[in-house]
Amino acid sequence: MDARSKVELFEDIRRAHDRETLSIRELSKRFGVHRRTVRRAIDSAIPPPRKPWEHASPAMAPYRAIVEDWLEADKSAPRKQRHTARRIWERLVDEHGADVAESTVRRYVRLRRAQEPVARREVMVPQAHALGGEAEVDFGDVGYHLDGVLVVGHMFVMRLCASGKAYHRVYANEAQEAFLDGHVRAFAHFGGVPAVVRYDNLKPAVVRVLQGRGRQENERFIAMRSHYGFDSVFCHPGVEGAHEKGGVEGEVGRFRRRHLVPVPRVHALAELNERVTHGDERDDARHINGRRMTVAEHFALEAPTLRALPAEDFGAFAVLSCRVDRRARICVRQSFYSVPVRYVGRRLEVRLGAERVEATDGHRVVASHPRATAKGTEALELDHYLEVLTIKPGAFPGSTPLERARATGVFSVHHDRFLAEARRRLGDAAGYRAVIEVLLAERRLPKAAVRAGLEAALMLGSVDPEVVVIEARRHVSVTPAPVIELATLARYDRPAPSLSSYDELLEAGS
Repeated sequence: MDARSKVELFEDIRRAHDRETLSIRELSKRFGVHRRTVRRAIDSAIPPPRKPWEHASPAMAPYRAIVEDWLEADKSAPRKQRHTARRIWERLVDEHGADVAESTVRRYVRLRRAQEPVARREVMVPQAHALGGEAEVDFGDVGYHLDGVLVVGHMFVMRLCASGKAYHRVYANEAQEAFLDGHVRAFAHFGGVPAVVRYDNLKPAVVRVLQGRGRQENERFIAMRSHYGFDSVFCHPGVEGAHEKGGVEGEVGRFRRRHLVPVPRVHALAELNERVTHGDERDDARHINGRRMTVAEHFALEAPTLRALPAEDFGAFAVLSCRVDRRARICVRQSFYSVPVRYVGRRLEVRLGAERVEATDGHRVVASHPRATAKGTEALELDHYLEVLTIKPGAFPGSTPLERARATGVFSVHHDRFLAEARRRLGDAAGYRAVIEVLLAERRLPKAAVRAGLEAALMLGSVDPEVVVIEARRHVSVTPAPVIELATLARYDRPAPSLSSYDELLEAGS
């Protein structure tokens, strides 16, 4: 009997009882129901809710104590290694020879867990966030194919809690440089700084977890926080504190599913980050559940409430001191980077950033490389070895820097054609020196002009480096210079020089 027909039955019983003054026994016989049902209809026009059926589950009776012990022990076990209903059924069959169906065990475990006190369950309380008040930061793993090899990157995410606008960037690791660089880029992306940023216990920020919410923080993190003027809040350690920044926890998975499926195939990390940037742009048009405004519309309200950015960017790099080995390399985090050969045996200051490594001599950058993504790799630049190759031309053809230069296009097909012709005419040693002279000329002339000079020299039937330089300079002279608007030069305007003060001195002297 459905709910509607039972209501109608109650109505008929009540009407017969009031109008015909029939007894309960007579009403029971007329309508074919129990006298208890008649009494309920007389007492209330609304039928009482049906009592849920409870299965006695006699098959589980011999094993209830065992299952209770397992569930109790689960409370102190790691969250991802606790008993499922299926695992309980498997253990009952394997260890105790139980003749019980899996569905019976599942029903028992479900009812048992539903009886747990509310205080023991994890209950989330909805939160309201003021505009510009708070942001959350986290890292998440991202898989991608780099030149056909599946690797795991680390996606930095900063999410504004009020508007839901987020910034994403993928790094090769979760080192402190990536952590700091992510903040600098995120604040620039938002055009301001939230009042509070919430973290879990990331190593780039926290040296040691103390009692409660106390933390011994990293000095570079403290310097960055002071530079931008925000406050930091740290979640409780472990799984228990994950819900305290649930917005960014969910954002990592949402962005990964929406914009990085299928697994991206790229040739460089920068290419992947271009795709991530496009994902951020598309997310501006999305609606977060329960909100009528888009993310972009909500952020337009939040942007004016953010703190202003400092006048200068924060230096998101680590400063190291590295000695240059006999191969003109510095070793940084178990990867090798070349520097000019004149620095062999010296110590250089190195700025280790999230994406670049720079070696400096005083205030001058003498070498700059993209940061290596794997330990033990070498980043060698052919230009750094040209002086020693002039003295040792025999080392040129088999050198690793030349191989890398060919692979990256720095040593182009124009250079190869010139080298082959120079070797044919001048011999190996002189031919190598000739092309090295051309490479040295690229330090003071545009590379495109030098390549044009190589083609012109070969057309003239010459393999003289001086001819290449002359033709390269000629190519530069005929290339139209960029047009400069006169209005842009207004800031350089100065009054015309005057000799009036000098004339006054002459008059005074006479």
